[in-house]
Formats: sequence, C-alpha cells, structure tokens
Amino acid sequence: MATSRALAPAPPAPARRGQHPGIALTVIAATQLMVVLDITIVNIALPHIQQALKFSTTDLSWVINAYTLTFGGLLLLGGRTGDILGRRRVFIVGVLIFSLASLLGGVAQSSAWLLAARSLQGLGGAIASPTALALIATNFKEGPERNHAFGVYSAVAGAGGAVGVLLGGMLTSWLSWRWVLFVNVPIGIAIALLAPLYINESEKHPGRFDLTGAFTATAGMVSLVFGFIRASEHGWTNSVTLTAFSAAVVLLAAFLLNERRVQQPITPLHLLRNRNRSGAYGLMLCVAAAMFSIFFFITLFVQNILGFSPLRAGFAFLPISVAIVTAAQIAARNQVRFGPKPFLVTGSLLVTGGVFWATRIDLHTTYLSGILGPTLLFGFGMGSIFVPVTLTAVSRVAPHETGAATSMLNTMQQVGGSLGLSILVTVYGTASRNEARQQVGKFLQQATPQQAAQFRASGKLPAPYSSEVLVHGIASAFALGLVFAALAVVIAVFVIKVRRIELPVSPSGEGT
Repeated sequence: MATSRALAPAPPAPARRGQHPGIALTVIAATQLMVVLDITIVNIALPHIQQALKFSTTDLSWVINAYTLTFGGLLLLGGRTGDILGRRRVFIVGVLIFSLASLLGGVAQSSAWLLAARSLQGLGGAIASPTALALIATNFKEGPERNHAFGVYSAVAGAGGAVGVLLGGMLTSWLSWRWVLFVNVPIGIAIALLAPLYINESEKHPGRFDLTGAFTATAGMVSLVFGFIRASEHGWTNSVTLTAFSAAVVLLAAFLLNERRVQQPITPLHLLRNRNRSGAYGLMLCVAAAMFSIFFFITLFVQNILGFSPLRAGFAFLPISVAIVTAAQIAARNQVRFGPKPFLVTGSLLVTGGVFWATRIDLHTTYLSGILGPTLLFGFGMGSIFVPVTLTAVSRVAPHETGAATSMLNTMQQVGGSLGLSILVTVYGTASRNEARQQVGKFLQQATPQQAAQFRASGKLPAPYSSEVLVHGIASAFALGLVFAALAVVIAVFVIKVRRIELPVSPSGEGT
C-alpha cells in the first residue's frame, strides 16, 4: 500500500547567491565525504569504545552494523523523498539529522545509547547521500561540466574510506574516541548553512511515499545481512540464523511483489530493464564487496600481524587514497572521448589483480612486499570505476526518477559492502577455526607442561601459532573476495555495452 499525501508541483528555487559551481560542488562533496568517512572512521576507535561503554566483543560489531544497515536499507526511501519534497530541502534535513546523531553518539554513556545514535546517523546518511548525488544533476549541465562534478564526487566517495581510517587514528590517538563522532557536528552545521546559499533546489515531482516498499526492502536487507553475521558467529544451522534468512526471503519477495503492483514504487523496476543500468548496479555490488574486504582485513593484518599503531595503520592507507583520486580524475576527464566501458573493464581487471595479489598474503608478508602493491592496484581500479559506473547508472533516466536511480546505485554499494563483508567474515571464521585446530595440535606437541596448562586455562594460542590462524583466515577471505572481483570483470566485459554516455533521453527515460 502506498501511503502519503500527493504534493502539487512547485518551481525549483535558485541558490540565494547565484551560480557558484565551485562552492556548490564543495558542499555536495563534503557531505558525501562525511557520510562515507563515517563508515570507517569508527573502526580504529572500536577498542576504546569497547572499554569505555563495556561492550562485549560480539556486541561491538553492531557499532558498525547499526550504521551501515540503516544507511543501506533506507537509501531508497531517501532518494524518493528528495524527488517528492525537493532535493535541497531533504538534503539539508538529512545533514542536520546526521549531525545531531553524531553529537548524541559522542556524548553516549551506554552501549544502547551509542547504538541508537549510530542508527540515527544511518538514517541521516540515507537521506543526505542520494540527494547529494542527485543535486549534481540539478546544479551542473550535462556534458564535461557534469562529468567533472561526478569525478570530484566519486573521488571523494572512493577515498573517504581510507581517509576515515587515517583520521580515526589521529583523533583517537590525540584526543578521544568521542571525537570520531564530534568531528561531524561543525561540518554538518556549515553544510546546512551553505546549501541554500549556493545550491539550486530541484523541481518537486508530485507523488506518494511507498512505505510498504520502504519497510520490506529495509527489513529484508537487514535480515539478510544479520543472517550472515549470525552465521559467522554461531553457524549455519543455528535457529536464529535460519530464521533471519527465512525472514529475508519473505520480506524481499514481498518487496518485489509490492513494487510490481503499487502505482508509485520506491524503486521503479523498469529502471532495471536497461541492460547497462542493471550491469552498473551489479558491478557496484561486486566491487563494493571486494572493497570492504580490502579495508577490513588489511587493517586487521597491519595492526595485529605487522604491529602498526592505529595512526600508522591510517597512514598505510594513504597510497590507496591517492590512487583512487588520481584514477577518478583521469576517468572523468576522458569519458566524452572514450566512453565508460574501457574504464569499467580496466578498473575491474585492476581490482581483480589487487585482490589476487592479496590472496598471497602469509606470515612473512611485509607492508612493502605484499600490502602496498595490492592496495595500489585496487585503488587505481576503484578510481577508474566510480565515475563511469555512476554515469552509466544515471544516463538516460527521466528527471523525476534520478533520485531513485542514484539511490539504487548507493544501495548497491552499501548493501554490497555489508553483505559481502559479512560473507567474507563467515569464510574467515570457518577457515580460522579449521586452522586453529591444526595449530593447537602443533603447539601442544612442542609446548612445555606449564605452557600447555596456561593454554587450557585461557583458550588462547600464543604467537606465532595465533598469527598463523589469523593470516590463514584473512587469505581465505581474500580468496572469496577474488570471486566477487571476477564477477565484476564478467559484468564489465559481457553485460555493459554502452560506449558513449551522452545519449538522448527518450520520454520514458530509457534509451533507444
């Protein structure tokens, strides 16, 4: 059932201080940086959060999941809301919600308080992020100007994860874990004040809110990701795991059925009839799954195996940020000349090469011998993909459906990352447990009676046995990540056929 009040058309409102493309782009890109950065900036602070708010190790994972699941699950609703109410207005509301949630999280005094704030952050991000991307179409002319704007936006979005790790290390080391949340507050307030001055409002499109679709899509994706996370901790036959997967199937099936029947769906399924757009969504899903694995497991390796401090681990990710930004700018400047397909194919191949190299990781790997190279390849690959995949997803979409198209792309990135990481963590956990049994046998054969008694009391293997378990699990996770990357190559080569991005728009928004 679609629920809400139909709105009358309203003319778009210009920026109060006229056209200032540079400032407008800075405001939009800063918002995306803030939203994307928050996915990783908290990672470095997790041990400090656990100690301060008395999280158990299992519950601590929800500090990340509460944000990413809410963010990914509500992106579709956020994009649709911008289409109906006006993107600039909704954009500002989303930024303010995100800022308020960051303030509440920074002053949290309990675990439940923090998790509630993180969920509210996800809501604000889900409103602000798709409208930020859609506002580029409102404020920049199609062609080189818009391509450049997408290039800056995509570079910021791509580098945000690595920047978050670095900034999180700095804030945690120099100030407090609370500042990984407080840092968003002044940035959000500045964005909310500047947006009406320099960003044009979009035209409002009369419509209704598909609340049934929003609920079933969000709940279905949350159930699916929760199922994988639960399986990584308690196994595939656990009753809660099976219930979560069953609920996901029912909810997602109900979502598809609802979208086929409702007059104004939150996700117009006809957008998926375009082969290139469907391919762009699938490619983003796959590379996001690989991307989250790189950041998560490489961070784990450099801190737990190489002994890097949080701050040094952050600096270790700087090369990937430079690679992403450089490749994104090259791709943006050459879209008109070469079209998106060459960059999608090349980028997917580079990502695959980087993940393959990472599968060779072992206990003797150093940063220079086995970390820097794979992350640089991966960075150049991701940077090459972000711009053309975004342009492909929004190309030839009717103006009133731009929000839905961009929300789908963002959803694929967030859900792909969350779902992919949860699957890879499951592989990591299974491989680690199997390796641990072997390492326990080796340890007990060589251990002194005192060492054996200490192990039986604590249940923890000493180094280097514990390190062997960790590295084996990471390498196994990368092996599955390689499958995701290879699927991206297949999609780029065989599914996506578009070679030029500046094509006429048909009345329906679909290409001829």
